[in-house]
Amino acid sequence: MILSHKEHGTFSLATPLGCVLAAAAQSALDPSAATVLVPVPSRAAVVRARGHDPVLRMARAAAGQLRGSGHHVRVEEVLEQRGEVHDQAGLTAGERAANLTGSMAVRAAARAALARSGLPCSLVLCDDVLTTGATAREAQRALEDSGLRVRAVATVAATRKRVIPPEWALPLSGSAD
Repeated sequence: MILSHKEHGTFSLATPLGCVLAAAAQSALDPSAATVLVPVPSRAAVVRARGHDPVLRMARAAAGQLRGSGHHVRVEEVLEQRGEVHDQAGLTAGERAANLTGSMAVRAAARAALARSGLPCSLVLCDDVLTTGATAREAQRALEDSGLRVRAVATVAATRKRVIPPEWALPLSGSAD
């Protein structure tokens, strides 16, 4: 569903994916503060090529779902991409982290708007898929470097870490019988 929404523009999937994101974010809601869903930004060229920003679209659907349940939630595009980031597909965890280092920053106007509101707010970082955590770590770094505390990270899906069972491992030395 995520790939169809993201890569093939199946916009009708934004609502069900947003419901999943809302469920993931629900436990992080702070009843004493407004919750701000912060979508992880896509590169501008990728948004232009796709014709939409899928994570932003899902975050807006999630916020609508949560508001419908009586929660004070809004979506703010606080983060922006900086510098060149290469496609993450096929990269190891270390390569992903290196690829993303310093790639996100807080939009000054968005930071100022949050400060001007004078209201306590709780930030929940939103993304579609958690693979190694490198994207979430980079986004959290950018937010926290600007003085914004991240309460939680909510995603629609997560990949499982592949572990080779010990019985499949090749012998390190010696000859096979």
